[in-house]
Amino acid sequence: MWDKRNDMIVYETEPFNAEPPPTALAGQPLTPIDTFYSRNHGPTPDIDASTWRLHVDGLVDRQLDLSLAELRQLPVQTVVATLECAGNRRAELNAVRPISGQEPWGPATISTAEWTGVRLADVLAAARPRAGAAHIAFAAPDIARNASPPQPYGASIPLSKASSGEVLLAWSMNGRPLPRVHGGPVRVVVPGYIGARSVKWVHRITAQPEPSDNYFQATAYRLLPSDGIRGPGRGIPLGPAILNAAILAPGNGAAVAAGPTSVTGYAFSGEHTVARVDVSPDGGQTWSQATLAQPASPWTWQLWHTTLSLPGGPALITARAWDDTGATQPEQPATVWNPEGYANTAWPRVQVDVRSPVR
Repeated sequence: MWDKRNDMIVYETEPFNAEPPPTALAGQPLTPIDTFYSRNHGPTPDIDASTWRLHVDGLVDRQLDLSLAELRQLPVQTVVATLECAGNRRAELNAVRPISGQEPWGPATISTAEWTGVRLADVLAAARPRAGAAHIAFAAPDIARNASPPQPYGASIPLSKASSGEVLLAWSMNGRPLPRVHGGPVRVVVPGYIGARSVKWVHRITAQPEPSDNYFQATAYRLLPSDGIRGPGRGIPLGPAILNAAILAPGNGAAVAAGPTSVTGYAFSGEHTVARVDVSPDGGQTWSQATLAQPASPWTWQLWHTTLSLPGGPALITARAWDDTGATQPEQPATVWNPEGYANTAWPRVQVDVRSPVR
């Protein structure tokens, strides 16, 4: 479906929600389009690029109504950026305490692509936001059935972020026209923020004094208190991505031969840089440093790898990342459990069966 690889883990077909097996991301600085995760809240709209329009309104001196051809007349910019679903690694929280009504995502609802389009800052400069404009809201046409009440998807980011050069209105992904399932013909790409703010199929941009009142900004994508009661303004709104890391290979439950074992994964810290990744062969009793790849841009994950010497028997491989502020990951998923299952940043763990050679 949607030209994705055959081994995608599909949680829903309509809306289409799927992630690749973790091993498919291993060693891939850029994620192939057929492997890139897909998170949607409503049916995928079919938008004719020739008739698509972008409306810019609200607290601006000059309202805009742009076709795709007119948008392309602005300076073109390419940014390599990682997008991560706020519910990435939710399955581990679900194992602590059941979370209802949410996809049980594994560690692969994160992917990296080369995005090409125009800077949102250039569009805003043409519209000239007025005094009092503090947030930029995005609207899309897809109707989310799980919103209360059902409504088109929307979100917002602060004007200060929207005016930075890395935020794009993108029409290309990895050098190809943006696929429909990933927001084509045009989507927002907000590097360093949770994927929910990178609105797909965007058709309206509004400058306003307050954050969007759309369900997915005001009610969803918030860290709720333990009572789990939703409501506009309850909980902590999610924005900048939080330091996270995962083990991609070997896979959980894999059988490996005793001796040197290659272990690979990713680490990502949104608007910060990952400084170190430690890996343990014994559940955190002993640690060694992994080799950390340089990021492709300031807005991407960093892949890491190491080789562990594993004796025969079961082994619990564990990792933890540190960023350039000195922040690190919490040890246990129970300490970050929340009713919606967002922002699981606990140490990743992979159980493997280490088999001694037959004599």
